[in-house]
Amino acid sequence: MKKLLSAALVASLAFPLSGFAQGSLKIGTVDMNRAFKEYNKTKDAEKKINEAKDAAKKEYDERADGYKKALDEINKLNQQLETPALSADAKTQKAKERDEKITNIKNMEREINEFRQTREQQLQQQALRMREGIVQEITDVVMEKVKANSMDLVLDKSGMSLNGVPLVLYSRENAEFTNDIISALNKPGRAEAAPAASASPVASPKKP
Repeated sequence: MKKLLSAALVASLAFPLSGFAQGSLKIGTVDMNRAFKEYNKTKDAEKKINEAKDAAKKEYDERADGYKKALDEINKLNQQLETPALSADAKTQKAKERDEKITNIKNMEREINEFRQTREQQLQQQALRMREGIVQEITDVVMEKVKANSMDLVLDKSGMSLNGVPLVLYSRENAEFTNDIISALNKPGRAEAAPAASASPVASPKKP
């Protein structure tokens, strides 16, 4: 989030600095991180991503259960093969059956790992696309405010410097317009121009 939003700050520094000398520079501050968290579409996006994660976990668990059952069958066959009373023909048949199951379970393990990796990447990409859409929407609303009020410079007060120091140490209360941005974003009936985003990390299912 900070990396994406830092571009807005860099862009703001491109404004001519002649206004400082004239004393007419109009500056505003906005908390982009707060706007992101309090935007209703962000909450909706988190719900969608969590639903997708739950669906992926359910499918993964089903595959893992099948793997465990197959492993139990192999263990049972191994126990039967150790039975002294088992005839040679029966041992040969059960050994063949066990070897086939071992081959199948290796394929299952490979498929499970591939499924986990693929689904994790899909969820990460989905979350990133939705997040970028949210950030763009917020930026667009900020720019509308900038143009409407003829602002010369806008700083993101949630940003931090490389030294971990807030980029905006102080600003007058009337320079802050985060509430206006959040109200505009959450205004009933507002046209939804972009997909929602998610701030939730994508968790990897555990291996069986």
